[in-house]
Amino acid sequence: MLTERLEFAPERDTDVFSAVPAGPAVFLLRGGDAKSEPYVSKTANLRRRLQRLLGPVEERTKKLNLRDRVGTIEYSPTGSDFESGFLLYAALKAAFPKTYSNRLRFRFAPFVKLHLENEYPRASVTTRLGRINGPSLYYGPFVSRVTAEKFMNDSLDFFKMRRCVDDLNPDPKFPGCIYSEMKMCLAPCFKGCTDEEYVAEVSRVQTYFDSAGDCLLRELSTEREAASASLAFEDAAAIHVRIEKLKPVVSQLPEIVQRLDRLSALMIQPSHIDGSVAFFQIASGRISGPIQFVIQAAEHTKSQSMESRVQEAMQSFPTSKTKSALETMEHLALLKRWYYRGSRTGEIFFADIKGELPIRRVVRGISRVFRGEKPEPEDIKPAENA
Repeated sequence: MLTERLEFAPERDTDVFSAVPAGPAVFLLRGGDAKSEPYVSKTANLRRRLQRLLGPVEERTKKLNLRDRVGTIEYSPTGSDFESGFLLYAALKAAFPKTYSNRLRFRFAPFVKLHLENEYPRASVTTRLGRINGPSLYYGPFVSRVTAEKFMNDSLDFFKMRRCVDDLNPDPKFPGCIYSEMKMCLAPCFKGCTDEEYVAEVSRVQTYFDSAGDCLLRELSTEREAASASLAFEDAAAIHVRIEKLKPVVSQLPEIVQRLDRLSALMIQPSHIDGSVAFFQIASGRISGPIQFVIQAAEHTKSQSMESRVQEAMQSFPTSKTKSALETMEHLALLKRWYYRGSRTGEIFFADIKGELPIRRVVRGISRVFRGEKPEPEDIKPAENA
């Protein structure tokens, strides 16, 4: 996990300090006692941090000093704050398997959950994931629970799927609720529809979420054009109002909000290795990496294009092992924290529904990250609240 290891002794501290880089890193300090807890942290300047922790003790100071307690230094240089955070998470999880979550203070990402396991499916907002490949579907991650609830409620206004949370036992004598009275629900609670009709409506909702609203926009646009062609101008105007109401719901939806089992992306971050960038792979919300991608000089790229080298590098990621729902939630919390920052280092590119990355955009992104430039407008989509 941490790639470098040094033995520390107070009498040769100068040699140790000169051997470590004066740059960002994640590090771990171990004492001579096997029962003692290690000290794990990240820093923007490893040499300066170690000099403060392991240097000669200053008189009349309350600063933490571990000079006489540390026997081993383990560390890994990093190239970005995201890489430092991800590596720190892995190091803390290995060192403190029972308490690492409290140390990192995770804020789990909210998702819209489509409860397809229910006899009469419904939607809700949750921060707890079940099995990714289970019967339920998850859409997100959203920046906040409020944002997720607003998107879900505004979206369901265009459908007649139930909003209630109870398990239903349909009874014709049941009075229904306000949504059924307003004709905004098919009312399966009192057999206001057949089971087949309700399943068809749920299927429309799932298709809407799967396409981030695009399918409904196309459906309404087609209906509007057909009404206009039939000279039913009042109907066309009513459909146009619905389209104008739907557009703000879906237009500001961040690109990262996708069906979780289809969430596939490549993140590009600066690397601590000269002439390189770091790749991170996201698959169903799980992060793997980094792997180093070397930027070759122009004279060395004639035999192999940059696009083919990127695809080759993607294949070098290890096969993703099945992870627990909790670990997926933790990875998504780290991804959410980076993605929704006001200003972030690095870029991310999402795969399409076929699982294919926009390779040309990726190549341009590699160049910008390597040079420290900002993304071009056409290569970035809004991350504002939905």
